Amino acid sequence: MQASSYSSGMSSNPIFLAFLATMGTWAMTALGASFVFFFKTIKKHVMNTLLGFASGIMIAASFWSLLAPAIELAQGGPIPSYAVASIGFLLGGLFLYISDHLLPHTHIGSKEGQEEGIPTHLRRSILLVLSITLHNFPEGLAVGVAIGSAALTGGDLSAALVVAIGIGLQNLPEGAAVSIPLRREGLSRTKSFMYGQASGLVEPIAGVLGALLVTRVTPILPYALAFAAGAMIYVVVEELIPEAQAASGDHKGTHYATLGTMLGFTIMMILDVALG
Repeated sequence: MQASSYSSGMSSNPIFLAFLATMGTWAMTALGASFVFFFKTIKKHVMNTLLGFASGIMIAASFWSLLAPAIELAQGGPIPSYAVASIGFLLGGLFLYISDHLLPHTHIGSKEGQEEGIPTHLRRSILLVLSITLHNFPEGLAVGVAIGSAALTGGDLSAALVVAIGIGLQNLPEGAAVSIPLRREGLSRTKSFMYGQASGLVEPIAGVLGALLVTRVTPILPYALAFAAGAMIYVVVEELIPEAQAASGDHKGTHYATLGTMLGFTIMMILDVALG
């Protein structure tokens, strides 16, 4: 009875809870970025595995925590549930596609002259941080939308918090994947850490925005869930998996990336089914 009352009290403040949860995911990014104080480089096969692991978690979260609930919530409405999920999913991918072409950024392991987005004179270190920031926006949005959904539908918040746990787990290697390459490029350990953790600061903003939207504009809830899923899958297919496959340049490295993806997917699936 006490636990139920606590859950109900927290669900009545979904925006604050989304903020707390995404501050937690940011903290995991900062923890990963702090690895720069202990390591100057990451072995290529380890990087393959870590990026694959992050990909697997995001793929699993996209289906188990976002798309499946979106389809369930849309059932019985005026538009077929598969159409609602498809529209939201594609809009999420389109949003990231447009952002990818507008926001100046570069990717882990890319060379000089391979910057993307609107031409800019920003330093390469800033462009790398902007790239990871672009990744992190849909992740924070997913957490906020999931928490807002639980509050609106009266569902168990544990399912939404599983999303935050999964995103936090994959933020750990992602933070290291930003700060350590920056250290290799000549930045001090402190600056590399500061840039690395800063890439995760967009998550609390996106989380609060997601929770605010779905709790204020209830009809968009299933679309918002699918939107977050589409945005995350776009990041995985466009950036994380190619970076994981290319990090070592040999077949052995691709095996590590694949195994990391399988492991990440399995862990997130277990979390979602067992705890959610």
